[in-house]
Amino acid sequence: MGKTKTAFVGETLEEKPKKQRKEEPKKVHISGLKGGQRIKVVEAELPTEGKEEKTEGPERPKGVEGKAKGPKVRSKKYQEAKAKITAGQLYPLPEVIKLVKETSYSKFDGTVELHLVVKKVGTTAKVSLPHSAGKEKKIEIASDETIKKLEAGKIDFDILLATAEMMPKLIPFAKVLGPKGLMPNPKNGTLLTDIKKAKSFSAANLNLKTEKEAPLIHTVVGKVSQNDKELMENAEAILNALGGSKQILKGYMKATMGPSVKIDISS
Repeated sequence: MGKTKTAFVGETLEEKPKKQRKEEPKKVHISGLKGGQRIKVVEAELPTEGKEEKTEGPERPKGVEGKAKGPKVRSKKYQEAKAKITAGQLYPLPEVIKLVKETSYSKFDGTVELHLVVKKVGTTAKVSLPHSAGKEKKIEIASDETIKKLEAGKIDFDILLATAEMMPKLIPFAKVLGPKGLMPNPKNGTLLTDIKKAKSFSAANLNLKTEKEAPLIHTVVGKVSQNDKELMENAEAILNALGGSKQILKGYMKATMGPSVKIDISS
C-alpha cells in the first residue's frame, strides 16, 4: 500500500507553481493549403504615425562636416534699406550712387563696392582712377633697406615697386610677397624699367581681374562720404576699362553695410 500524507488543520498548504509551458508560436490555417500545413504569425513593428521623414538636403563635399545652413535672416535695418530699392530694376549710374549712399546703414564711413559679371573668366584690365578710392596706400621703392625689413619679417607698405636690378634680391621673399600681391611684376606695372618712373606711379591704379573659376570682378569705387561726382568718375573709369556693355553682362553697387543696387550698364 502506498503511503498517505496527512495534512494538519490550520496549516496552509502552498501549491508549487506549475512550470509554464513555453507558448508555441500561434499557427493559422489558411484554406487551400494541404492538410497539416500551417503558417506562423510573425509580429512586426508598424511604422509610427506622425514620424517625420528625414528630408534629403543637398550633398555636401566629401570630408566637409557641419550642419547645413538655412536661409540667411537679414536684419531689420537691412530690410528697411532694401525696401527703398525696386527689386529687379536697373538704375542709371547717377541714381545708383544716390541709392547706395541712402541705403548705407553703417555707423562708420563705408566703402562703395562694385561687383561685375563679365563675359569670360580671365578678363583683366588696368585702370588709373581719377580720384582716391579710400584709404591712401603706402608705396615703397625696393632698396637694401627694404630687404632688411623683409628679413626681419616687417611689411609696412601696400605697394612695392622695383627695378629689374633689385629683383634677384627679392626672389628669396617671393613666398611671402606673392600671396599678399606685393611681388613686383610687369602685369600690374610695379616692375619698373626706370626708377624715375616711380614718381609717376599712382596708388589709385587698379588691377582688375576675374575670380579664378568665375567671370566675376570685385573692386571698390570709393567711400560713402565722397561726393557723387568723384564716385561717378571712378565708376565710369572702371566700366570703360573693362569694355562697358560689350564685355560686362551685369553690374551691382553697394555700400559695406547695405543692399546692392543693379546698374544699367548700357546707360
